[in-house]
Amino acid sequence: MGIIAWIIIGLVAGWLATQILGGTGGLLKNLAVGLVGAILGGFLFEKLNLHVMPDFWGNLITATIGAIVFLLIWRAIRRA
Repeated sequence: MGIIAWIIIGLVAGWLATQILGGTGGLLKNLAVGLVGAILGGFLFEKLNLHVMPDFWGNLITATIGAIVFLLIWRAIRRA
């Protein structure tokens, strides 16, 4: 997958995570959350030995789950 595809997946995953957990987010925040989420999701899925289809939808699911986990951790740290 090219860099443009990863940016699009990052934007959508960040937006989805923000919508699921609530909160506000601009374009750059959604992109950052989605890209970090994609990395974190890929790492978690590998460590848990979970496999998804290596296509757009599989990557979007992985990135969105990673973005949700990242936002939960980020919010817990900010509250402490």
